Order: sequence, then C-alpha cells, then structure tokens
Amino acid sequence: MENSHASQSNTDLISVIVPVYNIKDYLRRCVESILRQTYENIEVLLVDDGSTDGSGELCDELAAGDPRVRVFHKENGGSSAARNLAIENAKGTYLGFVDSDDHIAPDMYEKLHKALTGSNIRLAQIARDEIAEDGTILPDICIPPEKPTTYTAEEFLKEMLLHKGDASMCTKLIHRDLLGDHRFPEGKLNEDFRVLVEILSEFDTAPTVGKAETTEDTTPALICLPYRGYHVFYKSGSNSRTVKTRFSRVFYDCVENADLCQKLAVEKYPDLVPVALRFGLFQRLEYLLHIPVRQMTKDNVQYQEVKDFVKRHKKDIDRVPGLSKKNRTYLKIFATLDPHFVRWVHAKLKGFEI
Repeated sequence: MENSHASQSNTDLISVIVPVYNIKDYLRRCVESILRQTYENIEVLLVDDGSTDGSGELCDELAAGDPRVRVFHKENGGSSAARNLAIENAKGTYLGFVDSDDHIAPDMYEKLHKALTGSNIRLAQIARDEIAEDGTILPDICIPPEKPTTYTAEEFLKEMLLHKGDASMCTKLIHRDLLGDHRFPEGKLNEDFRVLVEILSEFDTAPTVGKAETTEDTTPALICLPYRGYHVFYKSGSNSRTVKTRFSRVFYDCVENADLCQKLAVEKYPDLVPVALRFGLFQRLEYLLHIPVRQMTKDNVQYQEVKDFVKRHKKDIDRVPGLSKKNRTYLKIFATLDPHFVRWVHAKLKGFEI
C-alpha cells in the first residue's frame, strides 16, 4: 500500500512564523535565511508586536521585496500572542517557527519536510547549535541523536523531563492538523514546552494522516534528525547560559509546567511518575535558588507552595532518578533548614539578587 505522505508532492505549503519585537539589527538576516530555503514553497508571517525601533518598518520593506512575506502589525502582547495571531492567518499544511534573532540553514525545511513525507509522522525536529555574539559555538544543551530517530510520545516526554529532549518549537516542523486547537499560552513563559506537552499528551488518540485512528502507545510521535540546521543566537548580556541574577516569572511558569507533567504521568504514563517528580523537584529548586528573599513571605502563595512541595518530598530527593549530587544536596538543605537563610547565603556566594 502506498504511503499516504509519499503521494504528496513537494508543493505542500510551509508557513514560517516569526514574532518580531525591537530586533531590527538581526531581523533581515533571519528573514533572508528563511527566504533562501531550498524548499521554496513557503510563506513567511512576520508579526510586528508593537516594535518601537523601526522593526515594523523593516518588516514592510522585506514584504515589499518578496511576495512570500506577509506582515501583521499589532499592539505589544508578547511572543505567544504574536504566534497565535500568525497561526490563525497561516495558509500552510505545515507550520514552522523561527525567533527573529536566530537564523536557519538553507536546507532545514527541505530536510524536515522530507522526513515527514516519508512517513506517517507529523512532527519532525532538527538539531540546533548555539552561537555567541563573537561567533563562538557554545556546547550543546540538547545532544542530537547520531542518526534519524523516532520517539513515541512517552519516550520524548521522558527525554524532556530529563532535560535531554529539545522542547523548542523553533527546531520543529509540525503538521497543522496535529497542532489542532492548541495555542501558545499568552502571558506565560516556557510556552514552547507547554504546547509540546499538550500535543504529546493526546498524541496516541489523534488520527494519523491517511490511517484509521490508533490507540497504540508504540506509534511514533516525532522524528529527530541529527543535522544542525537551526542556529540560536545569543546577544551579549542576554545569554541564558550565564548565571541568572534577576528573578523572572519563567521560574514559576516552569513549576506549573512541571505540575502538568506530573498529572499527565499519573493519569497516562505511570512509568514516568518518578521522572516527573524529579522534574518537579528540579524546577522548584531553580525557583528557590533565584527568588529574592524579600519575596519569601507568608502571603506569597507561589513561594509557599514551592517550599511545601520540597519539604513534603524530602524522602524522595535521594530516590528519584536524574538529579545531580549538587542538586540533591541543595534540595535536602532547603527541605531541612529555613529557606530564607539558605537563599540569603546562596545569593551572597553567587552574587544573585537578594
């Protein structure tokens, strides 16, 4: 029987979505890298999210130079809102996402599309490298596989919970039907992780293209390619690998996403319960190591929940897999001593905000 995807031609339209906010110096490089794709049947949706540095005007200029570029101007509402607007207006069978300060290899979407059209999988991922402003290639955060590798939803969720799987939507090409009604949570950070978990959570009940609905847990959810086709760019002063000295809402958004994963593991993937608990402890440790002492108050509901969770799971700290010795030590200290004191000492030693 002929594969349902194989019968599709390379005329499938790919919609590439780029949120734009005050990134004029790097936007042209980003967009031109998309327009130079060897897979030519693409449209580029630039969403100017209330830029004030001329980025919006540059979007219009780029659109005037290539009919494949469409521009949307909106009031500032964040990357998720910008992406969601573009999703509603995208015409493609497949969707891709690129951050406006990054750029991509010329054959990235050709390779991703080929991986999908050669199978019944509807989500493909490329590897990435990460480049500092001086051109230095930084060590991999997520190690790519040595060869094209497929994962079930449960397998890839486990990879993410162990901080091995790449949760970025920018390294992926997704069939629009698989995205369905899922949208990026507006006003939240760590939003790519959230959307990907939601998609994986219902994967084995989603109809595969050209096949009857299946409920087999062994059905591949995505394919990961070893080729580094996405280039992440870190500007000076914004490198997320450096020590964080400012407390961001991302820390609690990550805790909320960890809770989603724990709930999913309990309800659907019981083998992942220990790994999900490990992930929940890790995200709460990150929160406790960065929250300013002045916010560690009795009326801070988020802080109280984080603190109580760690204390409640004190006996699990040595049992869960995948935690480093250093992280286990920190967690046990937080679970045993006054978190105010621990956080104050840590801030003094590391130069973090107190």
